[in-house]
Amino acid sequence: MSNSSAPLLLWQSFDYPTHTLLPGAKLGYDKRTQKKSVLTSWKNSYDPAPGLFSLELDPKHAQFVLKWNKTTQYWASGSWNGRIFSSLPDWLDTVYNYSYTDNENELYFTYSPFNREIAFRWNMGLSGQVQQLSWSDGSIAWSPLWSLPGERCEVYANCGAFGVCSNANVFCNCLSGFKPRSIGEWYSKDYSGGCVRNGKLQCSDIAEDNDSFWINLTMRLPIPQYTNVTVEDALQCRSTCFNSCSCTAYTYDGSSTCSIWAGDLFNLQQLSQDETGSTIFVKRGSPEAQTKATKSMKLIALLSSITTFMALLIGSFSYIYFRRRRRRMEIRADIRKGNQGTQISHWHKVEGKAKVLMNENNDEVIDVPYIHLETILAATDNFSNANKLGQGGFGPVYKGIFPGEKEIAVKRLSTHSGQGIDEFKNEVTLIAKLQHRNLVRLLGYCINTTEQILLYEYMPNKSLDTFIFDGTLCQLLDWEKRYDIILGIARGIAYLHHDSRLRIIHRDLKASNVLLDEEMIPKISDFGLARIVEGKGTEANTKKIVGTYGYMSPEYALDGLFSIKSDVFSFGVVLLEIVSGRRNTGFYESEEALNLLGYAWKLWTEEAEIQLIDKSLLESCNTSEATKCINIGLLCVQEDPNIRPNMSDVILMLGGEGSSLPQPNRPAFVIRTHISRKPSSSSSKQYIVSNNQVTITVEEGR
Repeated sequence: MSNSSAPLLLWQSFDYPTHTLLPGAKLGYDKRTQKKSVLTSWKNSYDPAPGLFSLELDPKHAQFVLKWNKTTQYWASGSWNGRIFSSLPDWLDTVYNYSYTDNENELYFTYSPFNREIAFRWNMGLSGQVQQLSWSDGSIAWSPLWSLPGERCEVYANCGAFGVCSNANVFCNCLSGFKPRSIGEWYSKDYSGGCVRNGKLQCSDIAEDNDSFWINLTMRLPIPQYTNVTVEDALQCRSTCFNSCSCTAYTYDGSSTCSIWAGDLFNLQQLSQDETGSTIFVKRGSPEAQTKATKSMKLIALLSSITTFMALLIGSFSYIYFRRRRRRMEIRADIRKGNQGTQISHWHKVEGKAKVLMNENNDEVIDVPYIHLETILAATDNFSNANKLGQGGFGPVYKGIFPGEKEIAVKRLSTHSGQGIDEFKNEVTLIAKLQHRNLVRLLGYCINTTEQILLYEYMPNKSLDTFIFDGTLCQLLDWEKRYDIILGIARGIAYLHHDSRLRIIHRDLKASNVLLDEEMIPKISDFGLARIVEGKGTEANTKKIVGTYGYMSPEYALDGLFSIKSDVFSFGVVLLEIVSGRRNTGFYESEEALNLLGYAWKLWTEEAEIQLIDKSLLESCNTSEATKCINIGLLCVQEDPNIRPNMSDVILMLGGEGSSLPQPNRPAFVIRTHISRKPSSSSSKQYIVSNNQVTITVEEGR
């Protein structure tokens, strides 16, 4: 076919790439039509309209540039060197084949991956960063390979006027005395509108006082440029700004230079305490205006809240009633038809509209919010290592920032954890019915064919073992805090055993399953192994022994018999660990004891139990309380479960003053077989049960 008969190309999507550049697409400049192809960010997470950030080719310098509002350049890729753009990582040319073409008709850049089995794309993100994303077999989401600029706070005006950027924790905040211009836009991660004062800025008829400026410490100085004025001292610098209607903020260098800003402030950044920053003073609104604005906002918010609440209340009751009714009918119909599908469909429909949990034993709907995987991926930055809080038996735990800047702990089931759908279902359905100050709160869940995820309230101080077993952090827990933690754990377990709607045996109580909130209040977590005891029963048995050695009672480890007294045993171990700062499963060779319980019993029989107390507590310790706790701990770990106290008794003993406690009998020493290194003395006997890999050692007291 001759060129004259070739079809005329009128339009192709690759010339209009929106926010995504695929391999083979051109990004550049048509010299004939003088048109540019530009990558442009979305307006926000939900609106694909053009946003403020764009990536385009700079023909003059043969490089890519990032721009804000199509005017202000804040990043450049560096010039083309014949192989790659100079500011990009060198290793990229081993992954992609980059091409830069400059002829009489056009100037453009394109790329193609060497590995055709992996999908790639460039993305102009909402954050103002351009990213390279990849997707391979088995992926559940696009994974970022690199982001430029490397830090989000390097993006110009990313948090808008009077917005403060931070590379840690919450990304964008407003300066003190300011609020988001649009709450809705900030909720959808569109920070371009920035912040506004709570009250209007007025420069006349206002007396200067100590409250005329907001003080902001350790800040990166804002843009636009400032004007320098020579002054004698800080007070003169302050007055210079105060008496100028155009002055927005000022800084003083400590000698004679006063820097004055006018208009809106952009590119403010909160630096860490280890970084060198400046103190910037931002002018407040007038006190009257701020007071009126605050009162008006409160009144509007109150009226809006009442109206919204009433509408939501009526709507919610109607919705929940009809949803439950319809859901019960659907599940009954599925069961009658034999359409139970996979193991999880009996209690949770993964596909379509069914996003509710059902109790297997009846048609009761369990109201736990279902969170979409896409929302979780966005909140955790695709489960990035930077957001990883730790690793438990269930799997990794991540910190997520959800809409409204709410911090949530995201617990992701590992395929290697040995825990499956039963444990996941057990944890969701149990915690949904529990409400107590000392139990962790479940906020939502997500489940599909590849992921099982639980969302909990975020505990900034992580778990108890992080503190008590660390030589430095343990000093942050004085005796008063430790005693409060002991009492809180006891109350939480007592609630499970005696006060909740269900009688629940936790079966895996240990220091790492006790989380601490910002006030060091303990929260018991990890209910994957918990079991409900029917009616007024207090015990049950199982053929599958699960739990953590060192915390398991002997009757459970050897015979599979578990009861509320099994949790009491575990509590006793945790209590002694809190008092001593030592792990139960350690080998106390120098003390001629196999574990912490053996060491505690040895000191108790020698009337030297005070030596068990953590040395970091010597200054803050109440000796009589600590001795009482050791006594209670030994009562809880007695070998015979029938003589162990229940948790209600434990709370009474912890709270009692001056009352004498029973003398404990010898505890059961349950450890792994390989820990025993020294032959036992003539006053000890050992019984080894090899198939359960535990040892019970009985040591005679004095």
